[in-house]
Amino acid sequence: MSFPLLTATAALPALGAVATAAVPAARRTAAKWLALFVSLATLALGIVVLVRFDPGGDRYQLTESHAWIADFGVRYELGVDGIAVALLALTALLIPFVILAGWHDADPLETGNKRWRPTQGFFALILAVEAMVIISFEATDVFLFYIFFEAMLIPMYFLIGGFGDSAHEHGDEAAATQRSYAAVKFLLYNLVGGLIMLAAVIGLYVVAGNFSLAEIAQARANGSLHMATNTERWLFLGFFFAFAVKAPLWPLHTWLPNAMGEATAPVAVLITAVVDKVGTFAMLRFCLQLFPNASKWATPVILVLALISIIYGALLAVGQRDIKRLVAYASISHFGFIILGIFAMTSQGQSGATLYMVNHGISTAALMLVAGFLISRRGSRLIADYGGVQKVAPVLAGTFLIGGLATLSLPGLAPFVSEFLVLVGTFSRYPAVGIIATFGIVLAALYTLVLYQRTMTGPVKPEVATMPDLRPRELLVVAPLIVLLIFLGVYPKPVTDIVNPSVKQTLSDVHKKDPKPSVEAAK
Repeated sequence: MSFPLLTATAALPALGAVATAAVPAARRTAAKWLALFVSLATLALGIVVLVRFDPGGDRYQLTESHAWIADFGVRYELGVDGIAVALLALTALLIPFVILAGWHDADPLETGNKRWRPTQGFFALILAVEAMVIISFEATDVFLFYIFFEAMLIPMYFLIGGFGDSAHEHGDEAAATQRSYAAVKFLLYNLVGGLIMLAAVIGLYVVAGNFSLAEIAQARANGSLHMATNTERWLFLGFFFAFAVKAPLWPLHTWLPNAMGEATAPVAVLITAVVDKVGTFAMLRFCLQLFPNASKWATPVILVLALISIIYGALLAVGQRDIKRLVAYASISHFGFIILGIFAMTSQGQSGATLYMVNHGISTAALMLVAGFLISRRGSRLIADYGGVQKVAPVLAGTFLIGGLATLSLPGLAPFVSEFLVLVGTFSRYPAVGIIATFGIVLAALYTLVLYQRTMTGPVKPEVATMPDLRPRELLVVAPLIVLLIFLGVYPKPVTDIVNPSVKQTLSDVHKKDPKPSVEAAK
């Protein structure tokens, strides 16, 4: 029997979470180092998965299949395609930076009542989220995917509600109330989506008789499984609703600004750069593959919702006074681009969407983590409380600028390539939609440059006059992300070579081909 590499990649952080939580309370530093070691070991396994994956090979590779709940057709089935491999690698890469950036975020608070916080629990929860996200990318059994798609909500709820930095602006009681509200809102939104998806999962079993993604897709392709039109549409809507909440897509997005605003910066990165990617990934893997006809039927409405997300999120980001909420609304706009690329039903659009998931994860992590370092120094999230930071902390300001320029998709930085592919792929099939979506780029330049101008330039405010520059640990967090943004902006081929074969197979699932240029356009 071959080594179960995919199981090991998910099991290692899960076991690490248990071990970290079991470290005695007096050994907080040991718990931090253990969590960091486990995350680095998981990254090493992720690299092995990446190396062993053959883009020209079978659609699902490194597969594992074992009987689980035989009476109901549930199996423990894992497998990765190019899209899953790229996102698995992104997750394994980001978690060590999240842990390093949050090194002191769970230390006991030095407040009047010296509120105690479980340091071991903070890092154990991060590892638990990593394990559940990774197995969600690997699962090829629909029921197995659903379990971990929902289970990851629990550790995220405690990370949002139990830890936060809003105490800098309010009293402890007010801060705790805001965090609790954000955590409950996050949980309720996603639980409602998950319950609707559960009904669709049960319906799929009634129709197909099993939960195996590969078997259901194959049966649909060869005609041995036929779904009535209305049945397929209702099942599609059940799955899509849950994924749209997780993504998040307008109008199901309102939990994200609260969650990111009240969470610590590393946890905010975990939300938008890691957990939310499961939603857009699942649209590609499950919605398009299981319900191809319904996906094409719903495309016009989804494109409109994606456009609204792009413009609405960018407009609200322009008007924000809170740094972290600005990044949250910017992410809503970016997820609109990702969903636009997925449902443009072109190879350029879907390749761009997958690449966008990777690049957005890196760029948002860079920007949000530097913003977190900035906020921890000043003790405020309000843009108006800053000014002239580049004169006293030039390295911090420089990395903040690069992260911001990546967010606005500046050519030469990684998100530009993915956004360009999304727009090209959309325009080739839906020209009007592509034209409207480009306004999101203009608005991104506006909110990013205004943010930098108001916080980093101008006279030095007295409150920031003694602000220290980035420390070695903080540089160790930010520098690799900046290098990756530049490298993938100049040379995205390593990622596109991995994802393009899977994108072509996804297009084949929905019986779509790239539109050919007209004779007039070719002249």
